[in-house]
Amino acid sequence: MQATAPDPLSIRSVRAHPLRASLAAAQHTSQGAWPSLEIVVITIETESGLAGLGECLGRRGAAAYARFIETTLAPRILGRSAHDRRALFAAMRETLTGRSGGVLLEAIAGIDIALWDLAAQAAGQPLWRVLGGAGRRRVAAYASSINWTDPETATAELAAARAQGFREIKIKLGRPVARAIAQARAMRAAAGEAIVLSADANCAFDADDALRVGRVLSDLDYAWFEEPVPPDDCAGYARLRQHLPIRLAAGEGEFLARAAAPLIETGLIGLVQPDVARAGGISETWRIAELAAIHGIAYAPHIGWSGAVCAMASLHLAAAAESFRTFECMVFANPLRQEIARPTPFEATHLEDGALAVPDTPGLGLTLDPDAVARFTIRE
Repeated sequence: MQATAPDPLSIRSVRAHPLRASLAAAQHTSQGAWPSLEIVVITIETESGLAGLGECLGRRGAAAYARFIETTLAPRILGRSAHDRRALFAAMRETLTGRSGGVLLEAIAGIDIALWDLAAQAAGQPLWRVLGGAGRRRVAAYASSINWTDPETATAELAAARAQGFREIKIKLGRPVARAIAQARAMRAAAGEAIVLSADANCAFDADDALRVGRVLSDLDYAWFEEPVPPDDCAGYARLRQHLPIRLAAGEGEFLARAAAPLIETGLIGLVQPDVARAGGISETWRIAELAAIHGIAYAPHIGWSGAVCAMASLHLAAAAESFRTFECMVFANPLRQEIARPTPFEATHLEDGALAVPDTPGLGLTLDPDAVARFTIRE
């Protein structure tokens, strides 16, 4: 009997790197100021020597995420084939009972991204081509985000984004309502009519206040109103959908396609924004994107304050997704996005005619900088 050949994508090791970086300038949203950021970068090595990269959100407590990944999730997939992504997902999901979400799904997301990176490398193709989607070579991008700060600072940030060549720009809004409305008007006046503006409230309002702000945004021709109310307030989204002509956007808080389905299938939102470093990785985020295409809902990946791996995975998804609308290109300095890996084709400096090029290299097309990873590793 002929012996079975060893699987070159058999998983040999799983490493989780908790990272933290202080920002040169704090980011401000309706939820407060963020002077530093945390993520977890995951490396999976196979018996053939291929290494895949992943990232999970881990916005707070990244060191705890890393311990959970290495001590609880990694033993469930070691020695198994990286090709069997669905089986590995299920094995990790069974670690905990109850609803799917939180730390568990964010941790799984990072591992899943690394598994897809490995599969695409083994195929010798960029990830967007392995997904078999739209195959775009360039993706439209928008500047994210103008901080929820004083009008003078916000106006200067908007002017800087315009100078970088962005034709679409997102601003942050928050409470109180009167100030949010004044800021929205000031930003439209500063941007002019040719710039596509959108607004992100980061769940700052209840439905009544969101209606007041949304009517003004609609009158000012904003393209979408993002997370006006908390993500689990489906009744609030229904009220807004009924009474506002502006496109509603949400989805960055969802963990699985099953959880995002009510927003998409009922048409409560017009733009879904899953975060690949939270929403179960490539596997579940692709399902969400496909579900959006089926129901005629636009897709725009959420990146926010994530690092290089999340941004690159999102770029591949944007290139492949049928109903893709625009790519979130962060315009503030973030060392976890700019320094830990090469290349960085999702920076504003790579923008041409309002779009970003998609990489051709196999897998995600990223290589970690070990010195940078060591410099930002959380050691306490």
